[in-house]
Amino acid sequence: MTSVFNFTFVPWFRSVAPYIHKFRNQTFVVALAGEAIAAGKLPHLAQDLAMIQSMGVKIVLVHGFRPQVNEQLKAKGHPPKYAHGIRITDEVALDCAQEAAGQLRYEIEAAFSQGLPNTPMAGATIRVISGNFITARPVGIVDGIDFQHSGLVRKVDTGGITRVLDMGAMLLLSPFGFSPTGEAFNLTMEEVATSVASALQADKLIFLTEVPGIRVHPGEPESEDNPIDTELPLAVAEKLLAALPAANVPTDTAFYLQHCVKACKSGVERSHIIPFAVDGAILLEVYVHDGIGTMVVDEKLESLREALVDDVGGILQLIEPFEKDGTLVKRSRTEIERDADLYTVVEHDGVIFACAALYPYPEAHTGEMAALTVSPQVQGQGDGEKVLKRIEQRARAAGLQSIFVLTTRTMHWFIKRGFVQVDPEWLPEARKRKYNWDRKSQVLVKKLG
Repeated sequence: MTSVFNFTFVPWFRSVAPYIHKFRNQTFVVALAGEAIAAGKLPHLAQDLAMIQSMGVKIVLVHGFRPQVNEQLKAKGHPPKYAHGIRITDEVALDCAQEAAGQLRYEIEAAFSQGLPNTPMAGATIRVISGNFITARPVGIVDGIDFQHSGLVRKVDTGGITRVLDMGAMLLLSPFGFSPTGEAFNLTMEEVATSVASALQADKLIFLTEVPGIRVHPGEPESEDNPIDTELPLAVAEKLLAALPAANVPTDTAFYLQHCVKACKSGVERSHIIPFAVDGAILLEVYVHDGIGTMVVDEKLESLREALVDDVGGILQLIEPFEKDGTLVKRSRTEIERDADLYTVVEHDGVIFACAALYPYPEAHTGEMAALTVSPQVQGQGDGEKVLKRIEQRARAAGLQSIFVLTTRTMHWFIKRGFVQVDPEWLPEARKRKYNWDRKSQVLVKKLG
């Protein structure tokens, strides 16, 4: 191996390892649009999902079949019919849906069989189990439209699904459900995935879709000034959804977003919209810090917020041990009271578990993130990253182009999250005058997109 490979591989592996550890024994519900299979993406997706499962993640895979059913209908000279974004499933459409589901289940099971030869997962045994885990009911007649054999999820067999996952198998679900009397209903992949993720209280719901995610300005075209918004707090996502027109087709901004919001409100911590067109998209989203698509986060407003004067005591109690061991520069109570509005805190049941302050230097278009602290009781649970994200959001809102930190012991944590080391001479003049040359703090900068 070359020294260049070693130089790039080691930092990369170190950056990925915490996510591998974090997601072990967690449950992911992955919703795979039928368009992805039609586009020939299944072989690589099977490899990626097999790798994720091999690292201890429990996976429920829900496949769609919209283009496959439409192709069957076209072959029979029967036009597809939709209303309110849901297929109207008559007898012909039901037959086509059953044929398409059977074929796709065969293709998916075949993709995971034989140990995935000639792939990075050669020799791995991936068991895929499917079955009737969904009880359904009819959509019925809505606005005078009879949806016939189209249905909605009535109940999810969480006990059965959990037993399958505990066996180490991957569960495969088609968008079909059955009534207690055995009647079959055509469901939407999106509703099945959302209902299953909510019932299981899954750690992630991931939509692999034909859209790249939600843009910062959803109504405007793609540009450097309008990138994908990689993280939407649930409250923000709800406001955005309320302002968007009703979704009828998958490319509408609200189409997948409505299901992400519903899942997060039902207890799923994180929901994702990522593009299947990008090779390795699910790996990039799960194991790279900034991800590739949009993540909706169930972030309770009372837990991550700007500090109040009443929080000063809690902040002092949190940072005091780190001041004593030299990790943080000592700050007086008077100083923290004066700057309380500059702090962001994570609070739960009245206890401050994490904090950081943003000191802006507007003349230099930058700001210092100071006193980033996470309680030892919750380290490794992502509170540091939550605070960092909020500080970045506050800095952008203030028109700053970058943030910087001074640290003596946590340099690698920041480098993993996009910071780069610079010479102390880089500091704004006002901050440089206060720099303690004896402490020899490292200066790290992160540019804000």
